[in-house]
Amino acid sequence: MSDAAQPSAAEVRAAAEAVKAALDRHLDAVERRSGEDDAAVYAAFDELAAAAEAYDELLYDTYDEVTPFEIPGSDGLPAYAGPEEPSALSVLIRRDYTVVEPQRLLSQAQRIADLDPGSATEPGAAQSPSRPGGNAAAAVVGSSVHAALGVLFGEYEPDEIASRHKEFGLEEGDSTLWVAAAEEPPEPGEWLAAPFEQADPQRVVCRFDVSSVFDEELDFEDERDEVDEVDEDVADDESVEDDEDVDVASEEDVDTEGDEDSEGDNGANGARRGNGNSRGGTAADPELEVIDRER
Repeated sequence: MSDAAQPSAAEVRAAAEAVKAALDRHLDAVERRSGEDDAAVYAAFDELAAAAEAYDELLYDTYDEVTPFEIPGSDGLPAYAGPEEPSALSVLIRRDYTVVEPQRLLSQAQRIADLDPGSATEPGAAQSPSRPGGNAAAAVVGSSVHAALGVLFGEYEPDEIASRHKEFGLEEGDSTLWVAAAEEPPEPGEWLAAPFEQADPQRVVCRFDVSSVFDEELDFEDERDEVDEVDEDVADDESVEDDEDVDVASEEDVDTEGDEDSEGDNGANGARRGNGNSRGGTAADPELEVIDRER
């Protein structure tokens, strides 16, 4: 950001005051809430999150500093506007896969078709001529990935496929699960023609996301921790080497003192050696403070 576009110190101070006020409103809403899903608490939370984010941005742009707070975002969902006491709910699930081993997928689907011919003759399943010694149901898979997927998802529940996806030649992608509240259950068959068009983000009570992006963030944190550990080990090794140098020097001093004493003392006690108490103490491990300044 250019100097001309940088916010003023007064703007940063005003943003900080807004955070303080949002904190007070949030605490007041929590103390006065009427239940676990109090709309006032949700609203106060959103206001606090927005105020904290604005302050953090201004603080970084002006002073190149960050706050230690990490407020979970809403993942792009609008504020909840559903019923306070839901009597019904809809669970919306999306899981993405990549077919990385087509031959494994075909083999698994063919095995299912061989064991259960009915699995390959469901309405809409692709049909193909029967092979010698077999039957039309068993031959339906052939080399068609489309048919193989139909057999696979017709035989197993989605959760089982998710837990065994590697067996079927699939690779997991992103997935999400939305729990949406409703005031009353829909009529049977009401939404089957367009099952996802009636999904209202404002009625989503909670959601759970899985993505490789999160894994990459964790891997980065682990790598940074490993670097910090290596730095600490190097510092410890240097301290040990310094201690060893002091110990060697102390032993040389002891030997020298002993030789002088032995030359000057010809009594019955013979040659004497000093106590040899080395002064090579253990250095304290340095404390490394890591401040995350990623934006």
